[in-house]
Amino acid sequence: MITISAVLNVLNSIWPYAVAILLFLILIVIHEFGHFIAAKLLGVRVNEFAVGFGPKLFKWGKGETKYAINLVPLGGYCAMEGEDETSSDDRAFCNKKPWRRFLIVVMGATFNLILGLVLIAITLIPEKSFLTTTVDAFHENAVSAQYGLQEGDEIIEVDGRKIFTTYDLSYAFSNIDDGAIDITVKRDGKKVSLDGVKFKSEEIDGINYLTVDFYVKGKDKTITGFIGHTFDTAISNCAVVYRSLIDLITGRYGISAMSGPVGVTVAIGTVAKQSLGDLLQVMALITINLGLFNLLPIPALDGGRLVFILFEMIFRKPVPQKYESIVHAVGMALLLLLMAVISIKDIWNLIAG
Repeated sequence: MITISAVLNVLNSIWPYAVAILLFLILIVIHEFGHFIAAKLLGVRVNEFAVGFGPKLFKWGKGETKYAINLVPLGGYCAMEGEDETSSDDRAFCNKKPWRRFLIVVMGATFNLILGLVLIAITLIPEKSFLTTTVDAFHENAVSAQYGLQEGDEIIEVDGRKIFTTYDLSYAFSNIDDGAIDITVKRDGKKVSLDGVKFKSEEIDGINYLTVDFYVKGKDKTITGFIGHTFDTAISNCAVVYRSLIDLITGRYGISAMSGPVGVTVAIGTVAKQSLGDLLQVMALITINLGLFNLLPIPALDGGRLVFILFEMIFRKPVPQKYESIVHAVGMALLLLLMAVISIKDIWNLIAG
């Protein structure tokens, strides 16, 4: 006999991941809505706007655009006339001027970035003050103080990378093999280079993290400070995304550090159990990640499409549709293969615990 407590236990285990799937779906739909609203405003015919994939659960709409909610909640799409094929319709995507197509394509990522900025602003509203990158005090027996770091130092670079927020510091202090980094600080109005500053370190999930052994100063919350800190944090998120990509390409991080839909869903579900603020911070990073990743000049992604549009704008002649379609098809196949490999890795890690 199934008891109420057993049902509640199951629901308690499932709800964070149901929330994660819903939020992940929202991020995808926001992206597609960016394409949708731009297409409508720029005179492109939209045949269908759908949430999810697979068999249709609900559909409605009269006129040129149909709307649908589909069974599999793992994405969505905005199907424009003439998007991937030729069309005789004057309002088809393929028949519009390049600048119009460029705006339509780029608007998906733009909506993701705007959402990220809004989420960051929401997370900062409850804060009474904002953290800076200026050293305020050291922990007892701090190692870094023995290597030249001083109270009042404003950290502006770590291993040659610019530091704007504590978020930048957190990333810069990860995957350091020998526990030593080069730091540039602003001290008494002058730049001072500190080479080989040591910290204690610990390994988590195969990545070495330096232990921050100092406290940083806070600054009072003002309207201008709030706006500035919101944009600084958003810029830091963007920088982390691109730095992570560079670190993957250069081999600093391996494929084990990458996560696909399964890994992301698990991560969101785990954070959802903690606090709403932490959840919004993670969602901000993911939506910014999604927006920037889509702008990469990779076939099948928005960035790949933008490359072809830019080629047409520069040389006044489009690449033949059949060749562009082949490039995007190959790119999509490779992306799906990579996604499959990463998903298998995520599932294996989940099973292994």
